[in-house]
Amino acid sequence: MTPKANFDTIFLLMPSTKTKRPSRPGGRKPKSGAASITNYTTALKWLYTHIDNERLRLVKYDDKSFSLNRMRQLLKLMGNPQDGLKCVHVAGTKGKGSTCAMVASMLQGCGYTVGSFSSPHLIDLRERIVINGDMIAYNECADIFREIAKVEDKLKGGPPTFFEIMTAAALKYFADQAVDIAVLETGLGGRLDCTTVVEPLVTAITAISLDHTHLLGDTVDAIAKEKAGIFKPGIPALTLKQEDEAAEALAQAASDAGTILETTGNEIDFSYRFEANKELGPHCRVCVNTETSKFEHLPVPLKGEHQAHNCALALAVLDKLKAHGFHFEEQALIRGLAATDLPGRMEFVHDKPRVLIDGAHNSASITALIKSLGAHVQYDSLVMVFGCGQDKDVEGMLEQVALGADKIIFTQAKGNPRAVETPDLLKQFGELSGKMAQTANNLPDALKLASRAVSREDLIVVCGSFYLAGEARKFFLDASGKSRPRR
Repeated sequence: MTPKANFDTIFLLMPSTKTKRPSRPGGRKPKSGAASITNYTTALKWLYTHIDNERLRLVKYDDKSFSLNRMRQLLKLMGNPQDGLKCVHVAGTKGKGSTCAMVASMLQGCGYTVGSFSSPHLIDLRERIVINGDMIAYNECADIFREIAKVEDKLKGGPPTFFEIMTAAALKYFADQAVDIAVLETGLGGRLDCTTVVEPLVTAITAISLDHTHLLGDTVDAIAKEKAGIFKPGIPALTLKQEDEAAEALAQAASDAGTILETTGNEIDFSYRFEANKELGPHCRVCVNTETSKFEHLPVPLKGEHQAHNCALALAVLDKLKAHGFHFEEQALIRGLAATDLPGRMEFVHDKPRVLIDGAHNSASITALIKSLGAHVQYDSLVMVFGCGQDKDVEGMLEQVALGADKIIFTQAKGNPRAVETPDLLKQFGELSGKMAQTANNLPDALKLASRAVSREDLIVVCGSFYLAGEARKFFLDASGKSRPRR
């Protein structure tokens, strides 16, 4: 996606952002519940009447706000669609989406029908529920929401949350479509995450770092314990090399759960190297060897050294699936891995000037992003458009921004109610680094400022939150006249 138009042309062509509030026909009160859902638009209106913990400024992390019992009740009323599904379950602080995407793409490449459930979405809510790269259809999504609306009043723990509805809808859709396997990404934590109600074939924990500390704990070992809540007795558990405290917490949690934890680079033989060639450019290659698999020098499809670790974990997941009757022809697996598509991760969305977006939203992921840019992208000066949420390690992120960016423009995503105010970011950044920065009230204004600060060889990077990355992606898709891509 590299439209040639310059920014001035883009802003002239952009439609007005003013929207009219929909009127209520005839002054009648709107229907409620299932009766109100007549199409996808009304289904979304119904969905957004439910508590969305992703958007709340204050969230209680307990078994009332995150009720597994309520989720089990809901699924039972829907016929327990999860019972017939074979699943892979992935938790972690960073790398969940990348690992899930590579697992799903390899399985699809080997001929399997794969359901993928992820969060958050960048542009279209339906990105969260995908089969073999295709988002759930509008009418099918509306039908499942209507089915949930019909039974939600029967729940003893109150109405389901936004994320519980999305999870239940995904499980129902995957069961209805008889997928061969579903790859599920947790939303928050693991122990109380509603995806934990499934009985997976294998569980995996990606890299753990400080994030959502006000909910999950302010140490990596506390966070690791929450993530390890997806472990189940006798179900293989996998992870990659972690900080010592996190590794110890995961090992203890696995023992308590009655399962065996294996780590790439320890119990699972893993190595990687960085190289560059004419065909693939700069990239990593991984080797992963187990008793039943030998993956040698496979190119990692996603940019960054950290993606080599995620790729190894994804390959280890596929190895564990062999015990459940899954078969993988080597060339098909390699083609599937190469076809991995993950929007919003080091994705170029414009060519002149060059604009890259990334959903990096904590200190560790900002560090990984800047390191990956240095390895994979040539540029003279890095202009960073940055905005983040109040629930993040703002100080840690700003420290990395100060180290990696040459020019900084602070803004906030219009769709993030928890966004840090730009004056607050500017003040905190100045106190931390002593460096100068600019602010913009919104993303379009920030992009205008950035475009005036770059030359041909410079790079603009939009990061700090998925909300901001998604808004930027939609901005350039709309400007180029291209339809929204299928996930």
